[in-house]
Amino acid sequence: MKYCCNDLKYHLEHQCEIHDSVFDCCDHLFFYNRVYDEYGVILHDGGSSYVVIRFCPFCGHEFPKSKREEYFNLIYNELKITSLNDLPEEFKTDEWWKKRGL
Repeated sequence: MKYCCNDLKYHLEHQCEIHDSVFDCCDHLFFYNRVYDEYGVILHDGGSSYVVIRFCPFCGHEFPKSKREEYFNLIYNELKITSLNDLPEEFKTDEWWKKRGL
C-alpha cells in the first residue's frame, strides 16, 4: 500500500501485541477500509465504527473519494444482490473497484 506520508503509514501499520482488532486497541487511531477505499478515525465505542476523513491529518493530502456509494449502487441496483451474505468474493476486498478501474 502506498501512503501519503510516514506518519499515516506508521498509524495504519501499527500492530498491537494485545488486541486482535484495531477497533479494540486504543492506540490504533486510524483505519483504512479497502473495500470502500476510504480512511477514517476510529471511534472507540466498543464496536467497529469510524468517521470517514477526506484529508490526511498529518500532511493534509486529499484522499480519494470514498467508493461506498458506487459499491452499494452496483451490488443492489446493477447486480440485484438482496443480501450481503450473497456477495461475490470480489466485493469483500478492493478487487471490485480495481477491476472496474474506479
